[in-house]
Amino acid sequence: MKTTSEPIARRLRIHGLVQGVGYRNALQAQAARLGLAGWVRNRLDGTVEALVAGPPQAVDALVAWSRRGPSAARVERVATEAADPPTHATFVRETTC
Repeated sequence: MKTTSEPIARRLRIHGLVQGVGYRNALQAQAARLGLAGWVRNRLDGTVEALVAGPPQAVDALVAWSRRGPSAARVERVATEAADPPTHATFVRETTC
């Protein structure tokens, strides 16, 4: 997605059945399709956390996608907050935090 708007960054915390169902891989693939930078990782509390940055429309599209996730996931809720952008220009999958 191309836009002339200034890039934004959001931190997401995804709650529900989101570990062990391919959620991180699917989110990483979706972020790459949207041209976003950032990372995604599992949290020890069973949630998935992500930092996404890029054009507002693309970030909003990923946030909307994160509320569904891959078919095996059962997302209960997604908490979002404004964040500082990542220091790298790609989207990576990090280890568990």
